Amino acid sequence: MNDVLNADVVIVGSGVAGAITGYSLARTGTRVLILEAGPRIDRAKALVHFLASATKGPNSPYPAHPMVPQPDSDAIGAYYVQAGPDTFNTLQARVVGGTTWHWGGLALRYHPNDFALQSKYGVGVDWPLQYIDIEPWYVEAENAMGVAGPPDEDWGSPRSAGYPMPMVAPTYLDQVIARACAQIGLSMAPFPQARNTIGRDGRPPCCGNASCVPLCPIGAKYDAGVHVAKAEAAGARVEALAIAHQIIVDTDGNVSAVRFLRPDGTVHEARGRVFVIAAHAIESAKLLLMSRDNAHPSGVANSSDQVGRNLLTQLDAGMIGLTREPIYPYRGPVSTSGIKDLRDGSFRSQFGACAMSPSNEGWTRAIGPMKVASTLAAKGVRGAALGKAVSDHISRELAIGPSVEVLPNADNRVTLALDQRDPLGLPRPRIHFKFGAYELEGMKIGMAHVGALMKVLGATNVLPQGPVTDGAVMGGTCRMGSDPKTSVVDRNLRAHDHRNMFIVGSAAFPTISSSPPTLTIAAFALRAAEQIRLDLANG
Repeated sequence: MNDVLNADVVIVGSGVAGAITGYSLARTGTRVLILEAGPRIDRAKALVHFLASATKGPNSPYPAHPMVPQPDSDAIGAYYVQAGPDTFNTLQARVVGGTTWHWGGLALRYHPNDFALQSKYGVGVDWPLQYIDIEPWYVEAENAMGVAGPPDEDWGSPRSAGYPMPMVAPTYLDQVIARACAQIGLSMAPFPQARNTIGRDGRPPCCGNASCVPLCPIGAKYDAGVHVAKAEAAGARVEALAIAHQIIVDTDGNVSAVRFLRPDGTVHEARGRVFVIAAHAIESAKLLLMSRDNAHPSGVANSSDQVGRNLLTQLDAGMIGLTREPIYPYRGPVSTSGIKDLRDGSFRSQFGACAMSPSNEGWTRAIGPMKVASTLAAKGVRGAALGKAVSDHISRELAIGPSVEVLPNADNRVTLALDQRDPLGLPRPRIHFKFGAYELEGMKIGMAHVGALMKVLGATNVLPQGPVTDGAVMGGTCRMGSDPKTSVVDRNLRAHDHRNMFIVGSAAFPTISSSPPTLTIAAFALRAAEQIRLDLANG
């Protein structure tokens, strides 16, 4: 054994869950150690990587360390071992700050009924708490991340306080789509967003680069690097390129240490009083499953056989088309307004909730204008005619589509690919995944509405896209619940099997909703940090 590091609280993972938990504890004097498998990110260097990338995918600004592989949109099989029958395309970024580096920034709360799918609609499972239990923590999370939102729209989730910042203004594109929605009985509203509309927390206001996925070049959009820096300023120690691979449990059933590898293959150990696993849905499950010993032959925290099971995501699809009149995409953040309908209702007893929103990124994000110009040039269009044709095409590009909640399924799971290992010899995650009838029917309904919108807009060149798993949304694998026989952690995110270990992040989510999970992850992280504080104070 090489270095042994000591802290009161050891956290594995520096994404939004780990970073917010770490800062919340460090600012009150707790000795915090955060282990992160990936490297640190320099925003300026990431921008250079982004500009040089041919694909400009979500992870293109953040090249994987040679010893710490990660999936990318053009190389999904570089890390995940796909066991099918459907492909799991959802990405993660194994870097300091985690996947929030390339998220879109939407900061919606979950709907109250998202916490009670089984009791309300007879599908899925209920969470072991209600919306009212987490609502005060949503307020805390919105202030911690910096959320800008509309003053007169709660998106169906009652609020006890206003948003910290004025909303991000809807784009011209939003206004055109809103008028079309009204013609087919739909309604739109501005989104709450974790991005500055005024200078706040040492970060500038959004300047509308429309490249929020994969990178906000100026730091106006929140990423977990914000709370990593705050945690370090408060005294926390952050160890990058520290690849956790084994959780050690003592004879009393308490976690005593986490062992981690360095890229050179040396083994190190982190010891503490409380341990927090915050490595996202894939990596948290993988770490628990790898931590097998004689007393825990199925892995740590897995007496229920639920670790790795019930992998969640959203089902995404969409349509692209050229509208009759210009709508001027490629301006503003990725998405600024959404369609309110189909996010909740009695229909959820039959098919999944569906979140629909137009994109401000055009068809192909940052490479769209270049692709259009190349295509037209290949057809012989030159000079001023080429410029005019590109401008006309780009101004009318519309991409819009639904994201549908996926129900938990015990057979959708993460296991260890013991026969396919990464450069450090650790098993890669094997992912078994299949879409169910519930989400496929929700997608069918959503796409019918999108098709109707395209007709109202007089769109041509209309093409359906997908369906695929959402590029950034995942959860499950370590679900929370009241019964230790059917869940991994309790309502406080404490492992049923090990009282001094918590699993924070969307891995603990019993269901996924059609809304982005990031704000809910942050709210539960703040709540868990308070419980850990109480535990430490009580010895």
